[in-house]
Amino acid sequence: MATYGYEVLDKDGKIKKGSIDADSMEKARAELKTQGMTVVSLSEQSLLTRDIEIDIGGKPTNRDLSVFCRQFVSMTKAGVTIVEAMRMLSEQTENKKLKKALDDVRVNMEKGESLAGSLSKHPKIFPSIMVNMVAAGEASGSLEKSLERVAVQMERNSKTQALVKKAMMYPIVLLIIALAVIILMLTFVIPQYSDMFKDLGTGLPGITLAVMAASDFVKEWWYAIIAVVVVVVLGLKYFGTTNMGQHVYGKLALSIPAVKNLVVKSAASSMARTMSTLMGAGVPMVEAVEIVSRTMTNIWFKEALLEARDQIMLGVPLSRPLETSGLFPPMVYHMVKIGEESGAIEDMLDKLADYYEEEVEMAVQSLMAAMEPMIIVVLAGIVGVLIAAVMAPMMSMYGALDSV
Repeated sequence: MATYGYEVLDKDGKIKKGSIDADSMEKARAELKTQGMTVVSLSEQSLLTRDIEIDIGGKPTNRDLSVFCRQFVSMTKAGVTIVEAMRMLSEQTENKKLKKALDDVRVNMEKGESLAGSLSKHPKIFPSIMVNMVAAGEASGSLEKSLERVAVQMERNSKTQALVKKAMMYPIVLLIIALAVIILMLTFVIPQYSDMFKDLGTGLPGITLAVMAASDFVKEWWYAIIAVVVVVVLGLKYFGTTNMGQHVYGKLALSIPAVKNLVVKSAASSMARTMSTLMGAGVPMVEAVEIVSRTMTNIWFKEALLEARDQIMLGVPLSRPLETSGLFPPMVYHMVKIGEESGAIEDMLDKLADYYEEEVEMAVQSLMAAMEPMIIVVLAGIVGVLIAAVMAPMMSMYGALDSV
C-alpha cells in the first residue's frame, strides 16, 4: 500500500491538502471522490516528500465523548443529517484522534454503514458501552435518547475519575517533594559537613556516620540507583499487565482497608450506572453484564461479573451471583433483588448508582483525610533524621568546647 499526496476541493469549494493510503492511484482517487472531493492533483509520495504527522492528541476523555454526544443530539434535533453532523463535529473538535475517528465514521456512513458499525471500527476511541447504546438506539428508533444516556454516563464516569485522581494527587506531590528534599540533603547539604566532621578528630554519632555513608553512596552510584528504579518501575508495570499481576494488584487493593472502601464503592457505582444505562436503552441483560465487566478496572470484579453472566444464561437472577461473589456490598444485591421481584430493576440500579456516587466522594475525602497526617509524619521523620545527623556532632563539639 502506497501513500499519495493530494490537493482537492471540498464541498464548500475550499482547497485542502493531505495524504491518503491506497493500493493504487486509481483507488486513492476513487476514495477521495466518495468523500465528495474534487481532485486537483494526486501523486505518490516518497520517504522524503511524505507528510510528517506528529500526533500530540491523547485518547479522548469521558468529558470529550460526553460533549460529542450532547452536540450530536442537539444537531440532529435541529434537523441536521447524521453525516453532516459528523462533518461539523469533526471540524470543531480539538482532539486529533477523535477528529480522525469522526472523519472515518463519516466516510463509512456515506458508504452505507450504520452509525454503530462505523463507531465499532474504533474501539480505542469509542467504548463498547457507547457502541452498544447506539446500536440499541438505531434498532429501536431512539438514537437521540440513547446518546443522551451515554452523555450522562460519561459525565458521571468523568466525575468519579476526577475524584479518584484528586485523592491520589496530594500524596504523589508530597512524595515527590520528600524525594527531592532527601536527594538535596544527601548530595549537597551533607557533603558540605563531611570534611568538617572528619576534622573534628572525635568519634561521630552512629546516625551521622549512617547518613554520611548514604550520601557517599548516592553521589557515587546515582546512575545505578536511577537504573534500578527504572527497571523496578517498568517491571512492576509489566507485571500489572499479566494475568497474575492483575490478580495480585487487585487483591492488594482489596486488602488495604482505606483503599478497599474506595475500590468497592467505585465498582458498585460504575456497575449500577452502566447497567442501568444499557438496560434502559434496550440492551439484553446478558449482554449488558458482559459490557459492564469490561469497564471494571479490578480483575476480581470483572471475573465476578463474567461469572454472573454465565449464571444469568442458566436462568439464575443477577442478585444471586452478585451475593455469592462476596465482593459487592449487601445493599447492591438486596436492591437488585427487590428490582427483579418488582420488575423495576432499572430504577433500583439508578438509585444504587446515585447512592454509591455520593459514597465514592465521601470515601475519597476520608482517604485524603487519613493519608495527609500519615504522609506529614513520614516526611517529618525523614527530615528529622537528616537534621539530627547534622546537628549531633555539632552539639558534641560545642559541649567539648564548653568543658574546656
